[in-house]
This record gives sequence, structure tokens and C-alpha cells, in this order.
Amino acid sequence: MELTLECKARDPQAKPNALRRQGLLPAVLYGHNGTESVSLTVDQKAAEILLRQAVVNTTVIDLQIPDLPWQGKALVRQVQTHPWKSSLYHLSFFAVKA
Repeated sequence: MELTLECKARDPQAKPNALRRQGLLPAVLYGHNGTESVSLTVDQKAAEILLRQAVVNTTVIDLQIPDLPWQGKALVRQVQTHPWKSSLYHLSFFAVKA
């Protein structure tokens, strides 16, 4: 089964808590261009649906970023949750070479 997630590039001035109030989740993609990282936003509900099917550090997903020329596969590396609310707080992805 192919898992796909669509992300958008995050504005550097955007505050993470303001994004969460809007239903967006802060995320980061590492390793897509050497040591460079990219700040992203993901729809909260899409991330929750993805994480029901994906396993952290194991599942490779197809990451779609229309704002950037990079499109490819990524590994869900880290999932951070709020300490007592158990809601998603942040996602980290590592790019995987084909």
C-alpha cells in the first residue's frame, strides 16, 4: 500500500502554536538536499490518518511538496505529541534515496 502526504513550505515568520490553532502541524524534512532542512506544514487530520497506517522509522511514504522542486520518498522519523493532551505536536521526515 502506497502512503502519500501533501505538505506545504512553512513561512519562516509563522509561529508553531498559531499554525496548530489553524489545524496545521509543523514538520521538518531532513536530507533532501545534503545537510539542508526544510520547514513544512501538514494538515493535522491528514497527519493523524497517515500515522494510523505508518510505523515510525519503518514506513516510507511519498511526500508531495508543490512549493518545492523536490518530490520523493521520505521516512517518518519522529512524532512529537503534547505531554498531556496526546495530540500531535510536530513531525520529522528523512528523505530516502531511491
